[in-house]
Amino acid sequence: MGKGDYSVNPESVTFSQDNSISQKDRSSRVHINGLNGRLVFAISAAALGSAFQHGYSTGVMNNPQTVLEDWMRKVLQNRNGTRPEDSTITLLWSIIISIYCVGGMVGGLITGFVSEKLGRKIGLLFSNVFIVLAAICTATAKSADSIELVIASRFLTGINAGLNAGVTPMYLSEISPTNLRGAVGSVYQLVITISILVSQVLGIRVVFGTADSWPILLTLILIPCVFQLCTFPFCPESPKFLLISRGQEVQAQRALEWLRCTHDVHDEMEQMKSESEAMKLAPKVGLTDLILNSSLRQPLIISLMVMLAQQLSGINAVINFSTDIFKTAGLSDDASTGATMAVGLVNVMMTFVSMVLIEKAGRKTLLMGGFAGMAVSAVFLTIALEFANKSSVASVFCIIFVILFIIMFATGPGSIPWFLVSELFNQSARPTAASIAVFTNWFANFLVGLGFLPIKDAIGSYVFIIFIVLQLLFLLFIYKKVPETKNKSIEEISALFRQKSYE
Repeated sequence: MGKGDYSVNPESVTFSQDNSISQKDRSSRVHINGLNGRLVFAISAAALGSAFQHGYSTGVMNNPQTVLEDWMRKVLQNRNGTRPEDSTITLLWSIIISIYCVGGMVGGLITGFVSEKLGRKIGLLFSNVFIVLAAICTATAKSADSIELVIASRFLTGINAGLNAGVTPMYLSEISPTNLRGAVGSVYQLVITISILVSQVLGIRVVFGTADSWPILLTLILIPCVFQLCTFPFCPESPKFLLISRGQEVQAQRALEWLRCTHDVHDEMEQMKSESEAMKLAPKVGLTDLILNSSLRQPLIISLMVMLAQQLSGINAVINFSTDIFKTAGLSDDASTGATMAVGLVNVMMTFVSMVLIEKAGRKTLLMGGFAGMAVSAVFLTIALEFANKSSVASVFCIIFVILFIIMFATGPGSIPWFLVSELFNQSARPTAASIAVFTNWFANFLVGLGFLPIKDAIGSYVFIIFIVLQLLFLLFIYKKVPETKNKSIEEISALFRQKSYE
């Protein structure tokens, strides 16, 4: 497809320049607040493909852990002729889990390069290469008796997830009307929560969580990949990228008209042109500029802190080890698995609620309310866990406080950090800032996964005190430093930081 060559049928997904459409007909196709069928199609093609891959890869390893550990034990016994130590299996499992985060860090680091050199659209399509390679690895691992192929698969899916976590929110932010930017940005986290739940359901023993079916479970990641490859090529590149990064004004206007289902995009084009002119006066932004320029350093610090806050809040510890928490509270294995899935369903529902609230309450309000609620929930969860073995009432409260913890996370801290980075930076700084922020998120995720179990084994339920302290510190930082970006253009937000840098 050449530059500006969009030749698909206009009523499906095209850049039609059909001026014979009456103003009344065009207006009827534009929904209230700028939401229309084509924008929904573009959001779905971008998010359902990429975020589903991210979430599915995150949650898919939880339920089949025992089955995979038994398989690894047999593989090593066949290779070496002796039964491996349990510590060896534990080490291998830790590598399989943690290598995913390492891949995420790599994907995060190349986000800026890929999104600028290939563009947002081609960058997202390119990320599917890693999923195809990963699926080949998992499809052949069992027949080849190769633990190494499973490890390689996890690393490749991690690179894909890291890229998706950086590029997709960037694309969604750039194609969204200002008044819908927060809600559209939240779609990424919503799809992640849905796909984690789907992976948990598919991973139970009665579905694909068996000794024979686990390769199918891991290879199902191809489905969202195929969906994106079939739909996303029909969507336009980000208009802002075309205009500001490539200088292609005509193509940018056509892309914007397609996304808005109207030719009346003059005001939005003028706003993008103003941002483009401002970018021409400023040098290209690199890592050094982000650190040395105070008007860029402030949003960078905020971006890194909200990413750290999301991961160091304890959310992954609660989700990944929720089954263990419920077992500690006295539930049976089946009941614990059911309760964990119920937690996943609550996460999905509350993330959807967050999408509705975010343009009404604002980013800062939801972040502060979320972290405050998580801190309170964690306090009571710690207390309840102390008495869970002695009191059935305390066991019930453990479940309640885990669910409340998830609800508070989903209302803001779960979704906002992913797109806030795109809101805080202009076009020239956004790719580099996104790379650093996504890397930071995955690195914090890696640290939690690496350190939670040893600390939990050492101090028991008191491990959540660490998260409580961190949540309170992050809450203070958000109150003091994070600006409200609701209904503000990118240029207005950038001007706010420029003004602060001179105060």
